[in-house]
Amino acid sequence: MSPVRRCSRTACGRPAVATLTYVYADSTAVLGPLATYAEPHCYDLCAPHSERLTAPRGWDVVRLAVDPGPTRPTGDDLEALANAVREAARPQERAAGAGGVGGRREADPMEVARRGHLRVLRSPEP
Repeated sequence: MSPVRRCSRTACGRPAVATLTYVYADSTAVLGPLATYAEPHCYDLCAPHSERLTAPRGWDVVRLAVDPGPTRPTGDDLEALANAVREAARPQERAAGAGGVGGRREADPMEVARRGHLRVLRSPEP
């Protein structure tokens, strides 16, 4: 199966660039950027078919801006990703005021073993 989504129009093999969705309650056809996932009640259209789209009589067509070029990560995106990785790698610390019975801090349970999605944890020391 090809990773590129194709136009939904019969006998058209061009790559899709836009997604068409009908909002029946509002009698509106919405044409926007290509959806992330192929949905069963949406239609992927190539550039020529999306430009020539017409709706049934009495219906409105809403055209959302379609980005002609592929999106590329920016420096801000990469920096945000690096910060998220650093934050995930940082050990979790308990709040200074969180204590157990009698003001005593409880020790964090430690992972002893792992089998599949199950973990064996050591009980906190009293």
